[in-house]
Amino acid sequence: MDSITNTAADGAVAVDNDSFEKVKSKKTQKRKRDAGEIEMDTDTVAHKRPQFPPISGDQLRGGADEMRKVPVPAHRYTPLKENWMKIFTPIVENLQLQVRFNLKSRNVEIKTCKETQDIGALTKAADFVKAFILGFQVEDALALIRLDELFLETFDVTDVKPLKGDHLSRAVGRIAGKGGKTKFTIENVTKTRIVLADTKIHILGSFQNIKMARTAICNLILGSPPSKVYGNIRAVASRAAERF
Repeated sequence: MDSITNTAADGAVAVDNDSFEKVKSKKTQKRKRDAGEIEMDTDTVAHKRPQFPPISGDQLRGGADEMRKVPVPAHRYTPLKENWMKIFTPIVENLQLQVRFNLKSRNVEIKTCKETQDIGALTKAADFVKAFILGFQVEDALALIRLDELFLETFDVTDVKPLKGDHLSRAVGRIAGKGGKTKFTIENVTKTRIVLADTKIHILGSFQNIKMARTAICNLILGSPPSKVYGNIRAVASRAAERF
């Protein structure tokens, strides 16, 4: 038995030496392949960058005029009528847009035209009109046209805490304060504008300032005393001023 196994093993070794070749490592093959690809890439890369002419506003719009509609609730008809010239003038003269109030659909319709140069003018005008419809003064809403880094945020008191009845009324009262004192203080410290419309809260300002005002209002809704909220927002505002 031992002699048979030995001869079988010897035969296997002999076969291995005769028929099998030495296999090259995969790493060397991969290196050669990568080197070949790099050479091909360098051959196909263009030496000069293509030069494209600037695109006009008509080409970016695709040729067709765009339109935005801003719905107007019934209680804002009179303020819109009284301030129409203040709204109409910056949209038409500064942004080069067309605007009208559709009496049938009760919408303010803003449309681009051939004279419109800025692509973002339509969005700015729609935000401006929307801010006025929500209750902001025309002078405050105009900042949305003049400045780029301004935003509009809206949330409900019940989004922060599900309150009902007198508890909801007291939460709104804490936000406003006596004679609007608390609201004015938050506006001045955070450099924002705030509108309280029933249980809706609208904030106009930069991203960082909206965040500070929203935090203060949420703390008031949750029951924090105004004096504590004043201290917190003043500390945050002073830190932000030092940072900038």
